[in-house]
Amino acid sequence: MPRRNKPTSRSRSFDRDEPRDPSLGFEERETGADGEWLVRPISGQAATKTYRCPGCDHEIPPGVPHVVAWSADGRVEERRHWHRPCWNSRGQRRITRRR
Repeated sequence: MPRRNKPTSRSRSFDRDEPRDPSLGFEERETGADGEWLVRPISGQAATKTYRCPGCDHEIPPGVPHVVAWSADGRVEERRHWHRPCWNSRGQRRITRRR
């Protein structure tokens, strides 16, 4: 008789009522003074392109772990890649813009 895989309480779950785009990965909701955000950590192995951090205006080179964040009521196209320290200190500094 073949083995049946049953879900365990340890398996990761998400709200099945909410529509989900499988390409998004597993993001978490974070609430701060600047609103509610969806934040997804990116490992160094998964970071394959160069991005510019809006917090410090420096590049995030391939292979560097970072986070991707976008407004909870915004679109996925509005996501931005941040260094983790820049994301954590975003309330103490203004967003910089490259000129």
